[in-house]
Amino acid sequence: MSENEKYLLKVEHLKQYFPVRRGFKTIPLKAVDDISFSVKPGETLGLVGESGCGKTTVGRTLLRLYQPTAGRIVFDGDVLFDSGEQYDENGKVVLGADGKPVIGNKVDVNMLPYRKQMQMVFQDPYSSLNPRMTVEDIIGEPLDVHKLYRSRDERREKILGLMELVGLNAEHAMRYAHEFSGGQRQRIGIARALAVNPKFIVCDEPVSALDVSIQAQVVNMFEELQEKLGVAYLFIAHDLLVVHHISDRIAVMYLGKMMELADADELNENPIHPYTLSLLSAVPIPDPETARKSKRIVLEGDVPSPLNMPTGCPFRTRCRYATEQCAKEMPQLTDRGNGHFVACFNK
Repeated sequence: MSENEKYLLKVEHLKQYFPVRRGFKTIPLKAVDDISFSVKPGETLGLVGESGCGKTTVGRTLLRLYQPTAGRIVFDGDVLFDSGEQYDENGKVVLGADGKPVIGNKVDVNMLPYRKQMQMVFQDPYSSLNPRMTVEDIIGEPLDVHKLYRSRDERREKILGLMELVGLNAEHAMRYAHEFSGGQRQRIGIARALAVNPKFIVCDEPVSALDVSIQAQVVNMFEELQEKLGVAYLFIAHDLLVVHHISDRIAVMYLGKMMELADADELNENPIHPYTLSLLSAVPIPDPETARKSKRIVLEGDVPSPLNMPTGCPFRTRCRYATEQCAKEMPQLTDRGNGHFVACFNK
């Protein structure tokens, strides 16, 4: 089995920069800056980090809702995007004699055939559903676009089957989105994503806008759907308890960079990067005795602006272990054993 066949999705050196006008100059906002990861068939990769670190941008860029600035995206053995930059064994761009990156073959495919295989559940169930469409039309829209039915009866049958799959009643079909609670709306969004029977779904904070009582239901539903359909998830969230519960592996992001990547249990029990240690120390512990003994690691200083990033490691301005080397270069993700990858010089 080749490397590409082993993974459903393989992302290499992905960059997503947005041009921002500052006076007469245009400077790049580095939302995602050179990250690499992979997702196996049927696996859940959790993606965590504070607000503004680039998690949602990663998900949208993978589905080509944003045009990637650079990098390579391979899905199910097919190259969806390749900007052509050549990299050395240390992961640095190879520069030519003119000081510019050496560019090889570029690839930029039409995404329409892949939309059936890659879908997204959006964060806000209130703004991601069209208020002028009934539930039947919202869930049926992907079926219409990809022509996945032969008759109106078959279309309706598929829609009702999807509604049943996500816990909605058949009588809900002719209602509008505003008539539903947040949890029900999110179920409609999930049914819409499942309509085309995808292999991979980006779940962009699918429970953050829901009540705590509803969150557990939706998370359990994601797990049940994965068991039934074998779909792979990129599960983006803030809540580390939710991510640990649903994920096989977890990746930690900070200011557009990947800081740590490991199996969910390994990351929870043996965090290495100072940023991951701080994140995990903030997770509420239900046992009062353990909570009193645990020490909260509070980060000093503010998050730097992505428009004015510090040199080297972006976390160094808030890190107690930072050295001169951290200011000079960004540490590469290195394997510390058992597939536990960390980008840190001093841990």
